[in-house]
Amino acid sequence: MQVFRYDSDLLGGSLQVRECRVIADLLLRHASPQEWDEVIKQQNLLQKRSPASAKRVSQALRKRLERLDAPFWRAIRDGDDELATQVAFCAALDRNLLLVEFIETIVHDAFVTRSGALENYHWNEFLDERSHKDPSILDWTESSRKKMAQITYRMLAEVGLLKSTRSMKLKHLLVRPEVRTLLDESYRPRIKACLEVSSPTE
Repeated sequence: MQVFRYDSDLLGGSLQVRECRVIADLLLRHASPQEWDEVIKQQNLLQKRSPASAKRVSQALRKRLERLDAPFWRAIRDGDDELATQVAFCAALDRNLLLVEFIETIVHDAFVTRSGALENYHWNEFLDERSHKDPSILDWTESSRKKMAQITYRMLAEVGLLKSTRSMKLKHLLVRPEVRTLLDESYRPRIKACLEVSSPTE
């Protein structure tokens, strides 16, 4: 019997929309390994402090974006900031079941009960509850849990579900019709529901 494990990349960083545009362009061009190396390491288009850092970020974002299809990549590369941000959020959700379940439970309940804000302790309570499903969570260090919380809340703020990571006040997110279409056509109802979490009656 296979043991369930959350395969999360939340420690890899938040949405990083500008960097996602670079990765999306490489994917759309079917870039060769040499071209990836040229763009990421030589030209440093991700604008990272070291080649190692650039490589790490590019690998993390590539793994997120490769789970989506070319129309999503095009929306990230060619879309305005709002559209690119929402699609980058879709990529993060597709890659992170933990993030999906956090929105389906904690964030959803906060909107339904009209609590108005999230709290810092919500993430730890959520992980403790999820540890019944994946006991290895109990072995995660406190620093890792804290960093994952910071990145999760930052993503929610970047996409517009939180006013800011400081106030943690919830905001209504108006999902772009282009994003709804992309998610419908690729049959991703669960991710679409996460984006529409601020409109639970829809």
